[in-house]
Amino acid sequence: MKSLIVANWKMNPLKPAEAERLFNSVAKVTRKIKNTEVVICPPFLYISQLPKAKYKLSLGAQDCFWEEKGAFTGEISPTMLKNSGCQYVIIGHSERRRYQKESGEMINKKIKAALAAGLKPILCIANLFQLGKELKGISEKIIIAYEPLFAIGTGHPCSPERAGKVRKQIKLPRVLYGGSVNPQNATDYILKAGFQGLLIGGVSLDAERFLQTVSSVEKAGKN
Repeated sequence: MKSLIVANWKMNPLKPAEAERLFNSVAKVTRKIKNTEVVICPPFLYISQLPKAKYKLSLGAQDCFWEEKGAFTGEISPTMLKNSGCQYVIIGHSERRRYQKESGEMINKKIKAALAAGLKPILCIANLFQLGKELKGISEKIIIAYEPLFAIGTGHPCSPERAGKVRKQIKLPRVLYGGSVNPQNATDYILKAGFQGLLIGGVSLDAERFLQTVSSVEKAGKN
């Protein structure tokens, strides 16, 4: 199984030209990798404009709604994402739980809708309680991203030892770690903690540092 690195750009960058420049900088290098899949999750309005056909990068979205279409102002459906070239979608990120008050029931419906549309959901959790509640009635083995709240955007990552203990309790084949990942600690989460990839926020906006992170994980996959 290839390692999976997911770049969550969040609400960045501000200009379309900047988004395309960042995407191209990453894509030109990552097309040479063999042991790692890289997914870029930009803001919705950049998804269609990025030249994904030229490169090996996969595209993902940062969220979706649970209905396919209808009178839901401001929402984006999984089918729309699929038709725009997305393969993945992040669901249940802690920032949406906090600012948009997303509940476990809402997240569960989003996962089911994403699967029905042929997308690969990446469920973000901060604890194991969320995992059990939000996968209720879902038999397909989806991707989990463990992101402890204290580590997200703080520069204070969870130690590989502590993260690894949580990883062992998640009985699913593909689990990512997220939270203050950088080029220096990336491989520790793969080799020491047993994760199958990474969900990266801030560092993904710096092409040089992001590529250093991807390169380190790629080399670890060859060993």
